[in-house]
Amino acid sequence: MTFDLTPEQDQLRDAVRALGRRYGHGYFVEKAKAGEHTTELWAEAGRLGYLGVNIPTEYGGGGGGITELAIVCEELAAAGCPLLLLVVSPAIAATVLTRHGTEEQRKRHLPGLADGSQKIVFAITEPEAGSNFHRLGTVARRDGDGWLLNGRKCYISGVDEADHVLVVARTEDAGTGKLKPALFLVPTDTPGLTRSKLDMEIVSPENQFLLYLDDVRVPADALVGESLDAGLPALFAGLNPERITVAAMGAGTGRYAIERASEYTATRKVWGGRSIGSHQGVSHPLAHAAVQVELARLMIQKAATLYDAGRDLEAGVTGNMAKYAAGEAAALAVDTAVQVLGGAGMTTEYGVATLLGAVRAGRIAPVSREMILNFVAQHVLGQDKSY
Repeated sequence: MTFDLTPEQDQLRDAVRALGRRYGHGYFVEKAKAGEHTTELWAEAGRLGYLGVNIPTEYGGGGGGITELAIVCEELAAAGCPLLLLVVSPAIAATVLTRHGTEEQRKRHLPGLADGSQKIVFAITEPEAGSNFHRLGTVARRDGDGWLLNGRKCYISGVDEADHVLVVARTEDAGTGKLKPALFLVPTDTPGLTRSKLDMEIVSPENQFLLYLDDVRVPADALVGESLDAGLPALFAGLNPERITVAAMGAGTGRYAIERASEYTATRKVWGGRSIGSHQGVSHPLAHAAVQVELARLMIQKAATLYDAGRDLEAGVTGNMAKYAAGEAAALAVDTAVQVLGGAGMTTEYGVATLLGAVRAGRIAPVSREMILNFVAQHVLGQDKSY
């Protein structure tokens, strides 16, 4: 057992940290408030190979795993630039295509995902189904040599930046008549696919959308994998990387908030010239938040290691635990940072209150803390299923 990164992973962490700090939280907030995207940062990260660290080398990637991508997510967030599309495009879409896409799909999409010139977003959540993907209402039916998709999706990130949407739909098995999940690569300019932007109380350059699929026709090769049998494995292939990288982004955000608050409290002097950080009422809450963030980082490392070792069932448990721990730790760290900064904590200048919405959402999405507790109770503690 070791807690040390490899020399290559250490170099990756240092390099990504340097890139993130060159842009910084001010850049992130400026883009978000202007209704723009972090195009420059994304493009540079792609050129430097950071977006494709988990993609096989034969498709232009770095040949690493989710451990390396989690490093990228965490370090950019720790620099004040938590990029949600890192989770959606390299973690979910690239993993699904690498593991279950056809060779033609890999050749067509993975090089662009690796260098950042292409983005693929993920559409599973629906207004009626919520967390229960077994009740998805989006249906795909065969239409000649292609497919027709109909349904609605909600809270779909970054559709306005993407070339394709990876749509999860239900198809009918010809043999049994039962509905089974399938994934489809749908170009965002396909007729019948429309979107409506959701107004969110989150400072983020990445937008959320409602998607409407009305007789969206896609060719046969839009189906991910060689057959419908690839649907369920492909769907689950993206969920563990999603949870691990979301957790890494949360841990990085927590680190950023604690660093900002610690710098302030170590230099802010009142009441006789002592720094406010010398008072336990200030330092203890920050120290407690730092402990929670570090514990979350350990679980993230464990989950990523298990996933990269191909131990999917164990990675499912630890990935959910990591997501839970990081979501709680990030929310605690940002809230604590705001509190110890006092009035300054609520200003845009000090750059912590700008993260309140995002870390609160991190306790809900992509899977809520309550559903994770249900999962742990059932699969770790052996309790009867409660839902």
